[in-house]
Amino acid sequence: MTGRRDAVLRAGLRLVLAPLVRVLYRPVVEGRDNVPRHGPVILAANHLSFFDSIVIPLVAGRSVSFLAKAEYFRGGGPTGRLQRGFFTALEAVPVERGGHRAAQAALAAAAEVLAAGRAFGIYPEGSRSRDGRLYRGRTGVAWLAFRSGAPVVPVALCGTERIQPVGARLPRIRRVTVRFGAPLHFAPPAGAHAAGALRRAATDEVMAAIQALSGQEPAGRFAENTPDVTT
Repeated sequence: MTGRRDAVLRAGLRLVLAPLVRVLYRPVVEGRDNVPRHGPVILAANHLSFFDSIVIPLVAGRSVSFLAKAEYFRGGGPTGRLQRGFFTALEAVPVERGGHRAAQAALAAAAEVLAAGRAFGIYPEGSRSRDGRLYRGRTGVAWLAFRSGAPVVPVALCGTERIQPVGARLPRIRRVTVRFGAPLHFAPPAGAHAAGALRRAATDEVMAAIQALSGQEPAGRFAENTPDVTT
């Protein structure tokens, strides 16, 4: 019964949100045909705003699951129920945050999404960029690609930082652009001895593709105090 209720909630939210986003934010969507319509796929995006995890599923042409803090699903009262319903409707996957074990659990949850033939969205930088630059990617995206065999579609978001700047509580109305790049395919490493180097190389290739789409200035370093997979 819960699954049916969640499905109805997801359909209802998309019915309301999709046209609302199109009218208010007039998103420019480029390369949507690069997103496979069926089967597992990893959408690897730059990260500028909380709004990123809302706009990508609404313009990708298929459902996309992102990781979300478990706290979003635990709130009580009307606000808590609304928040829980919102993230459930977006097919967000609840995960605990903090530490190496939490990061590994997050990757395991992402792998389950892909094993079910669904689309999973990830921000390889690990956190929102606070200055608009593109930071080095964490290798979780490559780990997922190697393990699942899913293609990686690089995604560039432009303008979402103006909708909800760092520190802003309420979204603003600004036009955004979402660019989907050509899928990248990575063969799993033949031996464990080369796995680390290959994950790094694959991740750098993904980040280079994102940078080519977004035009962001590369920061040349990792974002500070960020785990491997976050939203």
